[in-house]
Amino acid sequence: MTYKLPKLKRVVLASPRGFCAGVVRAIEIVEIVLQSLPPPIYVRKEIVHNRFVVERLKQRGVIFVNELDEVPEGATVIFSAHGVSPAVREMAKRKNLRVIDATCPLVTKVHIEAIKFAQEGYSIVLIGHAGHEEVEGTMGEAPHCTYLVQSVDDVERLRVPDPEKVAYLTQTTLSVDDTAEIVAALKRKFPKIVGPRTNDICYATQNRQNAVKALAKQVDVILVIGSKNSSNSQRLREVAISHGCPAHLIEGAEQIEPEWLAEAESVGVTSGASAPEILVQQVIQRLQELGATEVVEFKLTDERVQFAPPPEIKELSEQTKLVNELNSTAHYE
Repeated sequence: MTYKLPKLKRVVLASPRGFCAGVVRAIEIVEIVLQSLPPPIYVRKEIVHNRFVVERLKQRGVIFVNELDEVPEGATVIFSAHGVSPAVREMAKRKNLRVIDATCPLVTKVHIEAIKFAQEGYSIVLIGHAGHEEVEGTMGEAPHCTYLVQSVDDVERLRVPDPEKVAYLTQTTLSVDDTAEIVAALKRKFPKIVGPRTNDICYATQNRQNAVKALAKQVDVILVIGSKNSSNSQRLREVAISHGCPAHLIEGAEQIEPEWLAEAESVGVTSGASAPEILVQQVIQRLQELGATEVVEFKLTDERVQFAPPPEIKELSEQTKLVNELNSTAHYE
């Protein structure tokens, strides 16, 4: 018999939550490649930062590698949604790899901005987290003139060749509020600094953070579903806490600690941009086992963004459809 928490009554689901358009696109790319090309299929790094998604794809035969030196010459490799540096692309060419690029279009936008600023002679300040694949890929576009900052203190210590010629870019999955503080510090230090034409923060990252800010006013505690290496999931937890609501990052329902909810009447639930909805439903079920009797959705905004697949995927998809139609015709003859 499951112990029920005496005060727990209500679960409030944040909306939007979960998969963003870039994650949907990346996973669909892997699915089409699995259906269309002979194995083995390699993916450099995690296709998206979610353990559940990665394990499911491993079970279907996808081989995840850290670097391309683990991929045999001539094999098929998929680049993750986080993007890669020109050096990685060059290595893929040297090894004659068949490359399928699942880089999120919003990350590609930041890469293009880095190339443009570098060509125009700017020192580029990249706001992001050291070691994150997206940051490594972006810095690789112009390593000779790109400087990484992670905090306002980093900005204070920063020195560039020409303070009159500075541009900034941001990792797409950061906290909107934290980024604003760093950008403000950069503008104080470099009054002539220029930035991207439009905000680099991903629309989905911003929408999910806005929803959590609003949710924090309505519930006693928030559960954020996402992997520990998911930057946008970590930021959701931080945003909830900074707006006065206790929050915990969990990978799934099995990680819920009842003592977190001992004094809670209402629990907010959200999920990072790479966490599938099945994990949300499992968390809801667990909270109902713990005593919740009401589940409601709090919708802040609608998301209708879709990203087209890369040209090579369109071709593969059409080829697979034709083969399936031929097989179907043969079956009925």
